[in-house]
Amino acid sequence: MADDAHPGPRIRLLRQHQGRTLDDIARTCGFTPSLLSKIETGATSPPVATLSAIATALGVPVAGLLGVDPLPAAAVHDAAADRRLGPSTSKGYRFAALAAARAGAQMTPYLFTAERGGMKPGALSHPGEELVLVLSGELRYRVGPSTWHLREGDVLAFDAAVDHDMEPISERATWFAVFCAAPAAAKPSRRRKP
Repeated sequence: MADDAHPGPRIRLLRQHQGRTLDDIARTCGFTPSLLSKIETGATSPPVATLSAIATALGVPVAGLLGVDPLPAAAVHDAAADRRLGPSTSKGYRFAALAAARAGAQMTPYLFTAERGGMKPGALSHPGEELVLVLSGELRYRVGPSTWHLREGDVLAFDAAVDHDMEPISERATWFAVFCAAPAAAKPSRRRKP
């Protein structure tokens, strides 16, 4: 997220367009109206799990909060594209959404980076699944009661609804993560009577 692409103004615009209050969205997301207000005004940069909760409450994809106009079927984020990481989030990492413009996408890829000692401890959780690939450095990644020491090239996949947290062990760690939406509940089939 580049400095000029802070999601706050877009969140406020979507919320107001839907005629919803800070209290309504905050209650739906499970956090305080004060936090949502700070996000909307740009006083804090939210972690991806928080953006995911807000997006779900507003009924839009996370890319919609980042100001990415969705394309119908495909999105490309090539090597020459701007991959500037946004400002440090309230959790202490920086991130960029990659190829996030695909409309109706069930997965969203992100690039993350953080420095040792720079992240605030605290569990994250969000609906769906998450896959993490360490690109450089080392991370300590906790999912529920289990903790893994991940090195460059290691992959971890897990249910993102389970409390999880991460911490760089090396001076700096960079990782790629794909967030996949929770599968839609299957609708019961209606059997016709002969």
